[in-house]
Amino acid sequence: MLLSESKILALQEEEIGSGEERYSFLLTENEQVQMEFKTVRDRLVFTNTRLIAIDVQGILGNKMDISVIPYNKINGFSVETAGTFDMDSELTLYTAALGAVQFEFLKGTDIKTLAGILSRYIQ
Repeated sequence: MLLSESKILALQEEEIGSGEERYSFLLTENEQVQMEFKTVRDRLVFTNTRLIAIDVQGILGNKMDISVIPYNKINGFSVETAGTFDMDSELTLYTAALGAVQFEFLKGTDIKTLAGILSRYIQ
């Protein structure tokens, strides 16, 4: 399970919908993608209702492990913006079921917009 790992590294912002073939079957009628990120093979999608993490597995990439966290199950979050020498940004989500789930984003990620999305949807 992707989210049980201690940290998901090297996430890079992608154009919304660029990985839609991997997750479109999960989206509900009124659900809208707010931001999308990827690593070499994996995806992290923030919608208006939940977070979807997709771990692509196997040599051919046909097998996927999909984890979903509804925003109403997230107790809080913290962000660390990039600095002069530490150029990556980090997001930590706190949930009762999973504990702390960490994500590391590459230089240039708009972490403030992501924090704004989470602030809007996490109650």
